[in-house]
Amino acid sequence: MGKFKVIEIKQSVFADNDRRAEELRAELKEKKLFLLNLMSSPGSGKTTTLTKTIEALKDQLKIGVMEADIDSDVDARTISELGVKAIQLHTGGMCHLDADMTRQGLEGLETGDLDLAILENVGNLVCPAEFDTGAVKNVMILSVPEGDDKPLKYPLMFSICDVVLINKIDVLPYFDFDMGACKTYILKRNPNARIIPISARTGEGVQEWTKWLKHEVELWQQ
Repeated sequence: MGKFKVIEIKQSVFADNDRRAEELRAELKEKKLFLLNLMSSPGSGKTTTLTKTIEALKDQLKIGVMEADIDSDVDARTISELGVKAIQLHTGGMCHLDADMTRQGLEGLETGDLDLAILENVGNLVCPAEFDTGAVKNVMILSVPEGDDKPLKYPLMFSICDVVLINKIDVLPYFDFDMGACKTYILKRNPNARIIPISARTGEGVQEWTKWLKHEVELWQQ
């Protein structure tokens, strides 16, 4: 049997990205620019939640949005109609963004006059969780129709998020979703996670979410 080498590269790839992410965060702190990484699976209501967030805060903060997707510019068009700066990031088939890709997006967004830059990451619960983008805070959206067991199935995603928004609570009566169990599962993965139930459609809970976000931006700028 021939001899061959086995080289483990996964750790070094992540370590290199982690270093670049820390460098980016340090630059953002110097510029007093808050970067939010928003993640979820497709269909969770991410763009609708983002729309409600912008509507609530655009008169108080200067906001820019980076819409990441494998293709299309549908989301960027939607966000730009709200009167904030928006760009579309095509990942070339990649299912995530890393720190260098995020930096390119920020340069394209021209963030000089912004307080808050929001990265709407590629829609899935696996790859985006593995790569530090350099964001100040990570937030994910879990929608009621997805089920209350997602924190058990995707532990890494829930463990890295500062806030979990449980969206579409307006349809709770129509789904077998145990809110208490879901919160328990989330806190099992991440005892420090803040859990905010919302309905992006009706606006319920959105004020609590945007109040938290505005406070974090102001802390970052001090």
